[in-house]
Amino acid sequence: MLPHQPRKKIPGLADEDYYYTPEGFVVFTEAYHLKRGYCCRNGCRHCPYGYKKKEK
Repeated sequence: MLPHQPRKKIPGLADEDYYYTPEGFVVFTEAYHLKRGYCCRNGCRHCPYGYKKKEK
C-alpha cells in the first residue's frame, strides 16, 4: 500500500484496535490484545502479556 492511498477499515475491529505503519503494515494495539484475551506468543509489538521474542 502506498503512503498516499487511504487506509482500509478492517471489518469487525474498532479504530483503537490497530493502526498502519508508514510502510502499510497493520499493527495490533494493546487494547486489541486485551480484548482477544490471550497471548499468541508471536512477540507482538504491543503485547500486554509480557511475551518477548527470543533474539537469534
